[in-house]
Amino acid sequence: MALTDEQRAQYEERGYLLVRGLFGEAELEPWRVRLAEIVRGDQQPSDGMLVMRDVVVAKKVVQTTSPEQAVAKLQDFEHDPVLGGYIERPELLDWVEAFVGPDIASIHSMLINKPPGLDSRHPLHQDLVYFPFRPADRIVATWTALEPCFRDNGCLAVVPGSHRDGLREHENPDWEHLNFGYFGAKGVGADTDRVHVEMAPGDTLFFHPLLLHGSGRNRSQAFRRAISAHYASASCRYLNPDLPPGRPYRLVRGRADADGIVG
Repeated sequence: MALTDEQRAQYEERGYLLVRGLFGEAELEPWRVRLAEIVRGDQQPSDGMLVMRDVVVAKKVVQTTSPEQAVAKLQDFEHDPVLGGYIERPELLDWVEAFVGPDIASIHSMLINKPPGLDSRHPLHQDLVYFPFRPADRIVATWTALEPCFRDNGCLAVVPGSHRDGLREHENPDWEHLNFGYFGAKGVGADTDRVHVEMAPGDTLFFHPLLLHGSGRNRSQAFRRAISAHYASASCRYLNPDLPPGRPYRLVRGRADADGIVG
């Protein structure tokens, strides 16, 4: 599919595009069920999947007997027979192709669980800090709401236009409870001109890897859950071609260039 001129201009100006109702309830429900099965131990995680506990649960700051509250993320679900279907959904890849081109590699996936009553903040950051290849303009993130995401339950916050300022230095902020893998961009204060992106189930946000984004506490009584993936053009190149890639990337549409990230 092709972006309209208005959508293309919005993405280039703001660094993100919100598509309402990309997925229906019938498509979302198997992903919700699969999450519940894995966190409760009814199903084993698929090969390569990392089940991450919330930092306050892992450090026993908060005691909980609820597995749904204990787990913060299912990371790298490419090989899961249910969740892996998200990565290859044609309606999702049609939009991705409009941003990265016809040869698409899956580079990262996660299902994010933000329970009520826990801190679960994620500082404003840029995803490009995690990716050892370029160009940035041929990488895009997708983030689909599984349940209503609103400000009180910690919806995504973005800083429009921040993708035009280049890659910032990142560090672990001096927060009392923080997952060590949650880096934040240095010099970004609480007064940053951010926008809270409220989403209904099935809404999907596409955003640039240099866009500053993060999320706050869940102050509600409702879970905030979302399924997300990152994609890149298969023709992207590693920053240091002499070093072996840290992980394999999988072609999900098109043709892999011999010397690209899936070559």
